[in-house]
Amino acid sequence: MEKNSRFFVLNSRDDKDLIEAIGSSVRLSIINLIARETLNINEIAQKLGLPQSTVATNVAVLERAGLIETEVTSAKKGNQKRCRTAFDELLIQVIPEERIPEDSIEVEMPIGLFTNVQVTAPCGLCSPSGIIGYLDVPDSFLHPDRMSAGLLWFGTGFVEYQFPNNSLYSAKDLKVLELSMELSSETPGTNPHWLSDITLWINGIEIGTWTSPGDFGDRRGKFTPEWWKLEGSQYGLLKRWSVTDGGSFVDGVQLSSVTLADLCLKDHHSIRVRVGVKEDAAHPGGINIFGRGFGNYNQAIVMRLYF
Repeated sequence: MEKNSRFFVLNSRDDKDLIEAIGSSVRLSIINLIARETLNINEIAQKLGLPQSTVATNVAVLERAGLIETEVTSAKKGNQKRCRTAFDELLIQVIPEERIPEDSIEVEMPIGLFTNVQVTAPCGLCSPSGIIGYLDVPDSFLHPDRMSAGLLWFGTGFVEYQFPNNSLYSAKDLKVLELSMELSSETPGTNPHWLSDITLWINGIEIGTWTSPGDFGDRRGKFTPEWWKLEGSQYGLLKRWSVTDGGSFVDGVQLSSVTLADLCLKDHHSIRVRVGVKEDAAHPGGINIFGRGFGNYNQAIVMRLYF
């Protein structure tokens, strides 16, 4: 990956240890210094006016966190550890602590349990233990082992899931229909700046489109298995889509004026959720959907109904 394309997304809820690693003026000074050039421990100590022992201790913290890279090379006297930043940008994604109200119903749908599919290559499915069917063959999405999929991807098209309509069995009025899933763009290899317009439909009604910023492969996903090649998509961003009486949103940002009333939920015994990339999208950059056993969030597609 080219140096100017490297960035690292930190999750405010799940990456607290990594955020703590940069929560030090000394460590931030080290990162800022070696962002310009590769230096050894002695050179860093001299430039920052710090004891070598202090620098070595803080470099070790940053190295364990994966925020810097080191290489041991030969020097005039023995060996030296040369240090450089692993990333050019550090982004912190703020994720609020989840508090699930009592008046809610949650259903998690495995990503391979789709009821309708229409996809184009590049495409494929993987379970945590191996590839399902054949890569870049759309018919592999019909393989019975798809039920165990933890990662699926395709260029354009869609997958559709059928959730039970549990709102029919509550005496209270539905206030919010929420869907959460881990998503990214899809391109051969990876590219953190590969845009893709990902669209969501509910009961055949287009809810709105979110533009994924890229396909992330700068580091292994927290739950991505070791056998999955590092050149492949590693993780996505956890997106929360919601439909209310006031419109449709993704992560709190309004996408459209579609409301709960527009979904006519009382007329259906199921809630059909379709996610995909239109052929005529402005950025038809593919999609990765991460489920259990892959990515940074050990979840599939979660629907929550709030009453």
